[in-house]
Amino acid sequence: MQGLMMNYPLTLNHILERAGKFYPGGEIVSRLSDRSLHRYTYADFYRRARALAEALQRAGLQRGDRVGTLMWNHYAHLEAYFGIPAAGGVVHTLNLRLGAPDLAYIVNHAQDRFLIVDDTLLPLYEKIRHAVRFERVFVVSLAGCALGQGCESYEQFLEQAQGDFHYPDLGENEAAAMCYTSGTTGSPKGILYSHRGLFLHSMMGALPDQMAYTQRDVMMPIVPMFHVNAWGMPFGAVLVGCKVVFPGPHMDAESILELLENERVTVTAGVPTIWFKVVEALESHPGRWKLAPDIRVLVGGAAPPETLIRKMDQYGLRLIQGWGLTESAPLATMSTLKAHMQGMAEDDRYRIRAKAGVAAPLVDLRAVNENGEVPWDGETMGEVQLRGPWIASSYYQLPEEKDKWTEDGWFRTGDVGTLDAEGYLKITDRTKDLIKSGGEWISSVDVENAIVAHPEVREAAVIAVPHPRWQERPFALVVLKDGAKVTPEDLRGFLEARFARWQLPDAIVFVDQLPHTTTGKLLKRELRQQYQDWKW
Repeated sequence: MQGLMMNYPLTLNHILERAGKFYPGGEIVSRLSDRSLHRYTYADFYRRARALAEALQRAGLQRGDRVGTLMWNHYAHLEAYFGIPAAGGVVHTLNLRLGAPDLAYIVNHAQDRFLIVDDTLLPLYEKIRHAVRFERVFVVSLAGCALGQGCESYEQFLEQAQGDFHYPDLGENEAAAMCYTSGTTGSPKGILYSHRGLFLHSMMGALPDQMAYTQRDVMMPIVPMFHVNAWGMPFGAVLVGCKVVFPGPHMDAESILELLENERVTVTAGVPTIWFKVVEALESHPGRWKLAPDIRVLVGGAAPPETLIRKMDQYGLRLIQGWGLTESAPLATMSTLKAHMQGMAEDDRYRIRAKAGVAAPLVDLRAVNENGEVPWDGETMGEVQLRGPWIASSYYQLPEEKDKWTEDGWFRTGDVGTLDAEGYLKITDRTKDLIKSGGEWISSVDVENAIVAHPEVREAAVIAVPHPRWQERPFALVVLKDGAKVTPEDLRGFLEARFARWQLPDAIVFVDQLPHTTTGKLLKRELRQQYQDWKW
């Protein structure tokens, strides 16, 4: 027997219409390249997003056409997030930190038809212009730069709309957005997000045990809008109608703290490297910034060490760890404490908060090794696998990439983790980053987080280096804080209380900096290549 509920497609258009109807006075603030602030309302955003949709339709956009965006976090990018899908197109956020060859490959593989680009990023566009085939290129004037050859004004393009826009009759499973993986293992791979998946993902973020977005919040997505939909925060903000603050290209600690203070931000998000720098700034300038109390800070991209969570708490920045991937839109787990955990000892609460958390509603999660699903004992490791309404079922135009999905339809993440008795996931490593020494597994993440707990250490990376006797041994590269005086023996002594001797790094090398991906993750592949011939 079928239920008697209406067939009501879950599309982003409903979110856009709700914002325009109920929250027209809400504020959207963007810091521009010259550090000035652009302010307008949800009413302005609503009108301009619909104008973009109408102008694209008049330009010949067909259902499913991809429109690339090469933009920082700001108001016009938010217009693209909603205006392009409203017209029936697919907003394809392009990673502006990629090199020209990768960027051109992604544009061509996705077959992007149009491009919207910041004028400050036109030099990057020029590097790929002759290698791609955009039909039209629209330039957002943020700094008053010249348009460039063959480009058109974004503002003049919006003026072509006559105000008679009508939404196409979209199905909820049609594509709305697109993002490519970072390409750290092979060529970048495209993920097509459906309207339904993004709608449900946005609702998840508003749940109390997730990020609890409300209309009373002030949200600042520091995570780039070109990276996995800025973790879904722009969609969530418009869903609830809260004030939004976009930092633009200014990602240094002082710029972030200035916006947190002046705009009274209550919820934000970014990778751990951002928050290490913010904490250092707060420590270096005590009392300089007066932040709103109990700011919720979503952290993902890499496992934050417990020491970072403790330090941020001291400044009223409540770190909430989330975990996921481009293929999961991205959030798969969230680490919030259950009710009975509130009375636990402080150290136990921090230990749990340092885990990736429990599976989000509607996400199924399991960890599997050669013996099948691992028990929830907090010790047995297995590859984490996912399924759910916003989890990718395949890659775009890559039918040969079938090994990433199991025969029974689960996505194989490539991350290795354990599950404790409460269902909290702890990511112990990537499958390719685990260290197998003398037949025993060593988690590089655990050793890295322990090293970073040393008060004189800024950052650390632990990799596997081939060893003639033990197959592999852990090798640590460490970045010290300015002026720090620490020896390898000091660090080994610091680690001995937490690890067995065979788990300790055999070599500790101090470096000025570590390589990162465009989204802030440690680039261990490069480090393994650099040190693969290390002489023990």
